[in-house]
Amino acid sequence: MRNDLLADVLSAIKNAEFVGKQEVIVPASNVVREVLRVMQEKSYIGDYEYLDNGRGGLFKVKLIGRITGCGAIKPRHSVKLGNYVKWEKRFLPSRNFGALVISTSKGIMNHEVARESNVGGLLLAYVY
Repeated sequence: MRNDLLADVLSAIKNAEFVGKQEVIVPASNVVREVLRVMQEKSYIGDYEYLDNGRGGLFKVKLIGRITGCGAIKPRHSVKLGNYVKWEKRFLPSRNFGALVISTSKGIMNHEVARESNVGGLLLAYVY
């Protein structure tokens, strides 16, 4: 039984990158799809496609070897508009390197887009 699907997916992606695999198959959900979209926009992964297995579905993710670390953020902290630097310092290795994935009222996006859109939200994951 899975308690945190996003954490399982990000752990599987990180482990597959570490051993040098070209692709990984992970469970699907709407949140996972949006996080994969953000990771693809930032060029951390290649294409991904949905595979219907008759149950919950799967995503087949192409890896391009750019991920050093990624993971889910638990507990899901609230982020105000002016506090992005604080959370960057905590979860990313340096400034302007990596991305925080944030769930906002305007959808799931990285922290740079959220800052430009003047919205806060909940931290979901980090990737660098």
